[in-house]
Amino acid sequence: MLRNEILIDEVITDLMNLEVRNMRDRLRFRCPLCYNFHTATNHVTNLARCFDCQKNFNPIDLVMTVGKCSFMDAVKILKDRIDQ
Repeated sequence: MLRNEILIDEVITDLMNLEVRNMRDRLRFRCPLCYNFHTATNHVTNLARCFDCQKNFNPIDLVMTVGKCSFMDAVKILKDRIDQ
């Protein structure tokens, strides 16, 4: 499944270039919706979460939100990244 083939941390840091803060062993990122850092990633589920706006992001959701693009465009962006 494509959404699990690319790590959410890689999407946040390398692909979408979101502002990040490393706190202890956790990656915090600026939420693209509310712009707060009350966020976390989960390596087991490959999801990112904003605790302020209560939004979960998988890699496709994050690309769609940050890139302001359609589902199909987000899938293409991620697929191109995997194929590099």
